[in-house]
Amino acid sequence: MKPTVILRHRRENLKKCSLRSLEGRPGFVFYTYPVDPLPDLTGYLLLKVGAPPLTEKDAGCGIFLIDATWRLAQIMEKQVTQKLEARSLPSGYRTAYPRKQTGCPDPESGLSSIEAIYLAHRILGREDERLMSGYYWKDLFFEINSIQT
Repeated sequence: MKPTVILRHRRENLKKCSLRSLEGRPGFVFYTYPVDPLPDLTGYLLLKVGAPPLTEKDAGCGIFLIDATWRLAQIMEKQVTQKLEARSLPSGYRTAYPRKQTGCPDPESGLSSIEAIYLAHRILGREDERLMSGYYWKDLFFEINSIQT
């Protein structure tokens, strides 16, 4: 199985970053934008709002996630030179993250990075509740989305 690749902006506030608990964990590789060159992403799908939905048919693919503010993520995506197919998460999921930033097209459905990764892994049959172990709002996220663990 391909590791999940995360491209995080160097200015991302690590004190608020929902992915900190995944750093150094097997199956997750972090790169810093614009410092680190990306690996070959053949066979990866970009998680992106507005793309066709991710389904279990995508199970053989790796996940590539851009971790930044909405505005910076749009800029970063344009800098990724490898052409990746994009997938979104099915509609209807709501974030538990208390979002303060502007620029999010739909603040309630704009999931935190850890919420998005958890759902993507669940859809692809790689569900692991431990992904959410370091996420402060995990219980609320499971509750508002009626996710049974």
